[in-house]
Amino acid sequence: MSGSTLRDHNVLPASELEKKYDAASKGNIAKACIGNGSNIVVERQSSPASLPSTLPNDVNPEVGNSEVEYIDSENLTDLSDVDASLHTLVARLDSKDWVLLCEALNNVRQISIYHKEKLLEMLGVVIPLIVKSLKNPRSAVCKTAIMTSSDIFKVYNDLIIDSLDPLLVQLLLKSSQDKRFVCEAAETALILMTTWVSPSLLLPKLQPYLKHKNPRIRAKASMCFSRSVPRLGIEGIKMYGIDKLIQIAASQLSDQLPESREAARILALELQTLYEKSQTPPSEGAAELDADSWEAFCQAKLSPLSAQAILRVTSTTKDGLVVGC
Repeated sequence: MSGSTLRDHNVLPASELEKKYDAASKGNIAKACIGNGSNIVVERQSSPASLPSTLPNDVNPEVGNSEVEYIDSENLTDLSDVDASLHTLVARLDSKDWVLLCEALNNVRQISIYHKEKLLEMLGVVIPLIVKSLKNPRSAVCKTAIMTSSDIFKVYNDLIIDSLDPLLVQLLLKSSQDKRFVCEAAETALILMTTWVSPSLLLPKLQPYLKHKNPRIRAKASMCFSRSVPRLGIEGIKMYGIDKLIQIAASQLSDQLPESREAARILALELQTLYEKSQTPPSEGAAELDADSWEAFCQAKLSPLSAQAILRVTSTTKDGLVVGC
């Protein structure tokens, strides 16, 4: 796939699509190819008998199973005419034609990678349209929108923070669903978000989802939260409030899903490490329960039951191994 190139903004001519559709009606697999620069998406419908008598780009998204190939970001090439693409970009991102829509999403990826400044002033309009595509029932559109979100995070970092909320909620939802390839793509996008967006800006955005009514969304948010905290560093954690963070970890330890509890355990261990690094080593002969010890801190900031839970997951054996719950 990475070696295939089609002209910018072009899709297969109608005659070619008709030929492929005719082949499908004879029992072969129908293919719809999307071309944009070097990026090609191929959707194969595996239930030709149930296909309607229309061209493939009109196929009901619920008919048959889809199998789609995508180009990774590093293999995307530049567009031959960026200005022409930008001129029609918003209209194409709002198109009902899924072929044209996927092409436009991939153009967003290409422009963001190769012409960052040209797209920057349009992000306020482009991101809501990416969110709209994330809600699209067609898997090809949804995953392409997820991949577009990933590139937006990598390229624009903190510049997207004011537009992050609708993107974040959709990625949490997609990472929580049962369709595996969409779920995995959304999880990758969330990891890139926690990598490229400053934790001091991201953590307040994530915190409300730690109490979401959907336990799977809570779990994904917890994992993002625990990945972001270490990036604050010692001083950043002090500024954010280590007491606030340890309370969050304690509350997640009792969550119903193991993903949430594991994220809370990782967060608690990270906080313990950073807390102990920030403390002056106790003098020789100091009391076992020093005023600045981790145990004293937890007991001072948490309820007795929460402190006990945190200390249980952060206690270590003499060999330095973590003792589980």
